[in-house]
Amino acid sequence: MKIAAYLDRGQPQVGLVSADLQSVAPFQLPPAEAALGAQAIVALQAAGQPLPATGAPVPLASVQLLAPLPRPRRNVFCVGKNYHAHAKEFAGSGFDSSAKSGGDIPSVPIVFTKVPECVVAPGATIEIPAAVSTAIDYEAELAIVIGKGGKGIQKADAMAHVWGTTIVNDVTSRDWQSRHQQWDMGKSFDTFCPMGPWLVSADECDGTRTRVQCWVNGELRQDASTTDLIFDIPTLIETISAGITLYPGDVIATGTPVGVGIGFKPPRYLQAGDVVRITIDGIGTLENPVR
Repeated sequence: MKIAAYLDRGQPQVGLVSADLQSVAPFQLPPAEAALGAQAIVALQAAGQPLPATGAPVPLASVQLLAPLPRPRRNVFCVGKNYHAHAKEFAGSGFDSSAKSGGDIPSVPIVFTKVPECVVAPGATIEIPAAVSTAIDYEAELAIVIGKGGKGIQKADAMAHVWGTTIVNDVTSRDWQSRHQQWDMGKSFDTFCPMGPWLVSADECDGTRTRVQCWVNGELRQDASTTDLIFDIPTLIETISAGITLYPGDVIATGTPVGVGIGFKPPRYLQAGDVVRITIDGIGTLENPVR
């Protein structure tokens, strides 16, 4: 099941995407709930309610996709340095303040957050804040969405708490990330969290054996499998939920593979006119231009 948030004739809708990806059928929801995107559907299912009835399908090409969670209920949880090769790449870049105390490979998950307001839609522009920073990098990531909330979730039970998956581009200001040591500000500039193109239920893609690829201007930069994660999805859920209650609709971005711009010598940061395209097997493609 794929759930998309979108605008149809200017009105926010959330709907069920057809198996052939050619149409979307709007759920019959009050306007205030439809404006929440897939959050409304995740919350209903978490409460044990059936899916709402759907209206007549419309061609997917005729609507404007939004981020599936246009404004997440709270900050997006993100995991740093969670692929072995990327952890070494970043530690050797000179921009990794965490490597100074923790070495190349972290012994426990590094968790930071991005503010909800930085989430933008497929096709939306990633804005380079040139007056503030031009060291802007891309990070292709598989993100999981919590369906069943809880605290103190054990690894053995963790996958039962996953509603599904989506794609996130964890756009980053590298100089701010290094300068401020805590990463939240450099990760949370406006437009720095493209998300989409939709949410995919865990029965179709649970993210455990999934290929993650990223192209910049048609050049393949990142290509890895989630089997290469240092800390797998159950470990991330167990770690975060140990002291923080997770709620339906919470997003956890699981980390990025090797091949980010900072890993090149010299670094290959995003420039105005670039196009970043991320494809994750079982989910689809998220593409955003840079301005």
